[in-house]
Amino acid sequence: MDLSQYHGLIFDMDGTLIDSMPAHIQAWRAACEEYCIPFDPEWLMSLGGSPTVKTAQLMNEKYQLHHSVQDVADTKWQFFETLEHKGEVIPATFSLLMQYRGEKKIAVGTGCRKSNALELLTMTDILPSLDALVTADDVRNHKPHPDTFLEAAQRMGLLPSQCVVFEDTSLGRQAALAAGMDCFLVVDGKIKEFTSASFLD
Repeated sequence: MDLSQYHGLIFDMDGTLIDSMPAHIQAWRAACEEYCIPFDPEWLMSLGGSPTVKTAQLMNEKYQLHHSVQDVADTKWQFFETLEHKGEVIPATFSLLMQYRGEKKIAVGTGCRKSNALELLTMTDILPSLDALVTADDVRNHKPHPDTFLEAAQRMGLLPSQCVVFEDTSLGRQAALAAGMDCFLVVDGKIKEFTSASFLD
């Protein structure tokens, strides 16, 4: 993989750097049971990268419910916090991050709340390697909007065109391309499909 043209690497967190999606799905299962919401794990996986409050809102819309989205989101996070095992690093992307640490700027752009992102990144010892961290608390418009990745580039002192994004969801890839950044898609823990931002021109 030739990354010589880039000055910064931006990684999504859940499902890209850390295999935490199973824990998130487990917490969603418990929250759905609490609120009698239909549980659809495949649909929830497709929303990876979306903030928890946004996912709760989409649940209301999908199932024509009227729950407080903040209450549902808080309940999900309460269940997540009780889980002993929240995920390990994904070797392919973690080794890439470590390979370029010090040579290129490194950032994480996640739809996760800051407190939970800090916990996961500290637990996996990724946090000390980062030049920037952008979470759901740092931007108004979340993925698939480009704000998360644009903010990451700005915090690294780079132009969007100087950055490449690693993502595991179509929402994340849309956000990267909208930000004018090339994107590698991570599928089942492997870095696979490459999409150039230039195809939008």
